[in-house]
Amino acid sequence: MDTMDNLSAADISDSLARCPAWELDGKEIGRTFEFESFPEAIDFVNEVAGIAEDAGHHPDIDIRYLRVSLRLTTHSKGALTGADFEVARRIDNFVD
Repeated sequence: MDTMDNLSAADISDSLARCPAWELDGKEIGRTFEFESFPEAIDFVNEVAGIAEDAGHHPDIDIRYLRVSLRLTTHSKGALTGADFEVARRIDNFVD
């Protein structure tokens, strides 16, 4: 399966099991991170930007002082694809 193929409900369930910190919300997955300081939050966003650029797949990012929320979906497909979970796993590997 190509990483840009739409995922079935079973594929989404399997992928979420490998990314347990992420939550399904309709056709998106999301995760919120909390930091000790604003510069720490911005450093994290810069790391995520590098991961996203490397993958060629970019999350929606919401910065609220010490909290950073990320949401992933494949906008061009209107659905979740393997690319969303690949970026989530890369972010998890960086954080965890």
